[in-house]
Amino acid sequence: MTPAKRMQNRLELLQKHLKTENPVLVSVVKRYRELDKVAQKMGLINGDESYATQISWWPLVSVLGTFSAGKSSFINTYLGVDVQQSGNQAVDDKFTVLSYGGESDVKTLPGIALDSDPRFPFYQMSENIEAVAQGAGSRIDNYLQMKVVPSENLRGKIMIDSPGFDADEQRKETLKITDHIIELSDLVLVLFDARHPEPGAMQDTLEHLVRGSQRRNDNSKFLFILNQIDTSANDDNMEDIVASWQKALVQNGLNSGRFYVIFNDKLATPVEDKVVWERYVSKRNTDYAEIMKRMDDIHIERVYRIIGSMESLSNQLEQQVVPQIQAAKQRWKKRVILTDLVIFIPLIIGLLVLSVFLGYWQGFNFNPPWLETVKASTPLTIAAFGIPLFIFYLIHMFIRGKLVNGIAKKLPSEDSFGSIANAFRRNTRWRHSIFSTKPTGWNMKIRTKLDGIRSDIDQYVQTLNDQYTSPAGKNNQND
Repeated sequence: MTPAKRMQNRLELLQKHLKTENPVLVSVVKRYRELDKVAQKMGLINGDESYATQISWWPLVSVLGTFSAGKSSFINTYLGVDVQQSGNQAVDDKFTVLSYGGESDVKTLPGIALDSDPRFPFYQMSENIEAVAQGAGSRIDNYLQMKVVPSENLRGKIMIDSPGFDADEQRKETLKITDHIIELSDLVLVLFDARHPEPGAMQDTLEHLVRGSQRRNDNSKFLFILNQIDTSANDDNMEDIVASWQKALVQNGLNSGRFYVIFNDKLATPVEDKVVWERYVSKRNTDYAEIMKRMDDIHIERVYRIIGSMESLSNQLEQQVVPQIQAAKQRWKKRVILTDLVIFIPLIIGLLVLSVFLGYWQGFNFNPPWLETVKASTPLTIAAFGIPLFIFYLIHMFIRGKLVNGIAKKLPSEDSFGSIANAFRRNTRWRHSIFSTKPTGWNMKIRTKLDGIRSDIDQYVQTLNDQYTSPAGKNNQND
């Protein structure tokens, strides 16, 4: 089975699942497949790729942070099951996918259970890891594991616990996987250790997480959480610690978002000043309730996220990709023309000087001694004039090809909508004129198709809104 056919089968299985889980999303998958065809014709993605696989079709919560931030303790408390080991040292160096299981005990499955199952967000992750570090893809179990947990809080959703950024020797691969799960997640909980109030020690981690969130149009899904804030109760400086971390976010370029403060009731030690402690407990309870509310609501956010992602892609294709390809083609055309002039003008002048030196001109008439012989034979005429023109053409095509790489390497090769560099290369094939301004695969028919997709998106959103709101104040649509 070809990779393209395997991808089609995967999307068909997805649609089959969604028919019972959420029928609205079945039509959304169809529209994603239409976007795939547009992007494939433009050269943005290959036939074995799909935009539909860049998102998670199941509600997904990821928990990120440093190894001492209390991620495992937070997860265990939420699930009501001690499924993750916790401690002050790095105790788990793998990404752990937590999924619901009906049996009474926790089962741990190897990384291949995720890498080979298209229903989970790490399908074929070994290929992505291999691209980062040669030979690492075959050791998928070193990076991933799945735990099946009998917790009702996991019904209908997936949680991912990450290894600590500063405790992983396979940092490059870890960050690659982290970027992947951030892309797929409905909610990203970023935990920091409030016992280390100086964020400078976590600068590298902050830069990576913040850099990823600030360029996104869905950065509201990031919740920054200061865990173990109870350790500051003796000094009563909770607000100062929060302000210090918020300042660190701003310095790294993130001007939106807020910090939540929490601590583990079972592990916390109350301070003697009851007024201070009650204030800490009250703040913790309020923030924890907000976090739980966001986690409970991800089923709703998930559907809006999927539809919003499709709208974003359709807009990016028209508003970002097309202009960037056109601009790249314009730069390429100018460089080709300039290089042609630099090479061909001296070459033509040199041939003209040579013909004069050989005495081929009688005044302004070109009359070399072999001209009559050539005119008398059609094949010789074709050869005499066709061969030089063909050589000129080959030189021109060589110039075209050489100038492509310089422009392509400055274009994005990986983005949510695909590779603009590859799309630009498709526009520079031999059969495409340098004077063509319209990108390959882009025309009025495609633009009309995107308009149709955006129109359907509006209808999908209205259908979803009808499930949760009624501006007219009616109890249901039939009132």
